[in-house]
Formats: sequence, structure tokens, C-alpha cells
Amino acid sequence: MVSFDASEPGTPEHGWVADARLRDRPPLRLDDTDELVVIAAHPDDETLGAGGLIALCAARGIPVRVLCVTDGSASDPADPRTARRRAAELAAAIDELAPGAAVEVLGFPDGQTRERQPQIREALASALRDASDRATVVAPWRGDGHRDHRVVGEIAAQVAGGRMLLEYPIWMWHWANPDSPEVPWSRMLAIDIDAGKKIRAIGCFQSQIAGERPMLRREVLEHFHRPQELFIASDRTLGRDYFDAIYARSDDPWRFRSRWYERRKRAITLAVLPHDHYSRALEIGCSIGLLTDLLASRCDDLLAVDIAASAVERARERVGARATVRAQDVVTDFPEGEYDLVVLSEVGYYWGTSGLRTVLDRIDASLAPGGVIVACHWRHPVVDYPLTGDDVHAAIAEMGWPRLAHHLEDDFVLEVFSTDPRSVAQREGLA
Repeated sequence: MVSFDASEPGTPEHGWVADARLRDRPPLRLDDTDELVVIAAHPDDETLGAGGLIALCAARGIPVRVLCVTDGSASDPADPRTARRRAAELAAAIDELAPGAAVEVLGFPDGQTRERQPQIREALASALRDASDRATVVAPWRGDGHRDHRVVGEIAAQVAGGRMLLEYPIWMWHWANPDSPEVPWSRMLAIDIDAGKKIRAIGCFQSQIAGERPMLRREVLEHFHRPQELFIASDRTLGRDYFDAIYARSDDPWRFRSRWYERRKRAITLAVLPHDHYSRALEIGCSIGLLTDLLASRCDDLLAVDIAASAVERARERVGARATVRAQDVVTDFPEGEYDLVVLSEVGYYWGTSGLRTVLDRIDASLAPGGVIVACHWRHPVVDYPLTGDDVHAAIAEMGWPRLAHHLEDDFVLEVFSTDPRSVAQREGLA
């Protein structure tokens, strides 16, 4: 996690404005949105990160609801009036942006979001239960560098369901610069806003911007005076450019060759296969081909695909003629044919909710009778990834395929599904 000090000088606004990427982001479109639900970690996050979007939706007649997780009292814990004051400031700011919008302060202790995760998750899930399926959920960016922002952003991603999820950065504009590798340019969307209205709303938070040592100093506030807002789309597929950049920096970026963790995981993957041999198999996301090399000895005809051309070249060098390796984006161009084995290893979280659903539906349509699906994914959250490994396996479970094996560790989950529900022992007449 990024460590920063809000009192130290950060990247000035002109450093961001000078970068063309700030001005050429794809537009955020609200055509399918019929409700806006904005989640904030603290009172003022919603205005700083999404105040313009709140005002724009209100002007278009789109209902707006603001859910603030904490009471904001840690900004001045010595004053028992702090929580009430910040709630009043929040109400005034939203009244400036979207008169009549629903505002709810959940009241969890400021700075204790990690300790209260189960309760916060339950509260946000309950609040979203009656939200429209076409609602857009807006929450703090998980990579923002502030612990409360990360935790609330992670919980929002877990409870958003299939709704569009946008994440807004706040402190990133301070500690990062346009060339920082943490800045997710490829997933940013921009929308033009009424900057004057947003600036007036920010002015409601006098507890944060006034005084001798304000939490939000002038140079920080300048980042939020722009005539546009930028959001990180969590349900976007990470495309070819993203992986080409990763492989340009290293020919083995995840250290598949050297890490015991990776060698052990490959061994477990091979061990859980319910058949000794397969006629026609598909490996999605083969990377540099180490698992491909092992699968080839168990398959008559193995097709391995990956979106990164440089990774495909290395995989071809490794496996030679024992497998066919192609550069292919399975979200838009799924390989034709029928397969009795499909391997989905460390790749499903790159596609986002809709992309993952598309691929799973294509897998379902391509399975031979008795076909097997093996899925294995890292379980720890990764800021860049639209989904977590657990999200991926929850979506796979919804496909209704009988599950033959379930291996769960803190680090990864490995599952085997098949249209034939019989166990290995049952197939061999032992049970």
C-alpha cells in the first residue's frame, strides 16, 4: 500500500494538467444509469471525488443517494461536536449539489473501517438491496493510499453486484504523478462538470479547509477545481495494451519460473484433473507456457491462448509442436471448437463482470459431453484487477456446473467442475 503524508508537498495541479492523458480519457456515459449511489469513507470524500457527477445526475433527474460510512470524528477527536459538525457539512454540501438527495451517515468510527469490515459490509449490502439493477455505484478508489478508502472501496466492490462500479481517487492526485505506475490510466473515464457548483459545495466543509493547519490545504484542493472528474471503471476488461506493457518490463513478470509458490500451484493443478488424458483441451491465459508445457503431456490436442503476443512467443518456444499457441482475446474472439478440458488459470479477474460472463457462457457452449473446467485464481485483492479471485469463482458457481473438487488456501482457490458429476472413484467403479 502507498504511504504518504498529507502535510507534505505533493504533485502540484499544473503537473497533472500538463499531461495530455488527463484530457483524452474516454467519456463516462450515463445513458443506462437510472440511479446514482455514492459511497464515501468520510464526509467530504463524496464531494471531492464525485461532487460534479452528483450535481450532473441531479440536473438530469437521476435519483441520487449518498452513503457515508464513517462519522469523520477522527479529524478532531478532542471535540465531541466533530461528528455532528461534519454531518451538517455533508448535508449542506449535498444540498448545494443535489437538493433533495438522500443522505445517510452510517456512523462507523473514523479510522476503524478495517476492524469493522463485517458490519460495514452488512450495512452497505442492506442499503444497496433495493437499488436498481441499472444503478451506478460510486466509491473510493481501492488504490488511493488511505486505509479507510481502500477498505470501503473493497467492500463496495463486493456488494455492488452486477451494477456498474466507478471508483474515485482523492489522495492519488497528491502522492502520485502522471508517470507513476500506480495510476490506472487505462481504466479512467472522464466527465465534464460544473466546477463552480462543486467548489461551492467543497466550501461547506470548513472543518477540513479552514484554520491554521487544515486537513485539505489549498494545493490539494486545486485538484478538485477542474471542470472535469475522472473515475476508474472497475468493470472494464484489462486489454492487450495493459499486458504488453507488463511483459515489456519483464519476460516473466510474475516469476512463474522461479517461485516455489507457482511450481507448487502448477503441480496441484495437474493433480486435481479427474482424467488421466484429454482429447482436445483449451488453456485460456497461458502466459509464457509453463503450465502449458505440463498440460501438453496429458492432451492429444492442446490449444493455449493469451492476449499478450510477447508471452505467446515465449510459450511457443517452450512447448514447440506439442501444443498450438495463439495470441487471442477470448472476450471478443473465443476459440471455435469443442473441448473436453478448459483450463482457466489466473485470468478471470482481468475481464470484469460482463467480460467474465461472456467467457463463461462461451465455455459452457464449447464443452464436450462430460467436459471438465479447471479454474484457479489468486485470492488477495489487486488494485488494477476489476474483480477478485473469489468474485471469479462465485460467478463460475452460478453457471451450475457440478463441482468435483474444491481446494481453498489463503492465497488461491482451485476448483474443478464437470458436466459429468461422478467422482474419479465412481468413474472407475470403485464407489
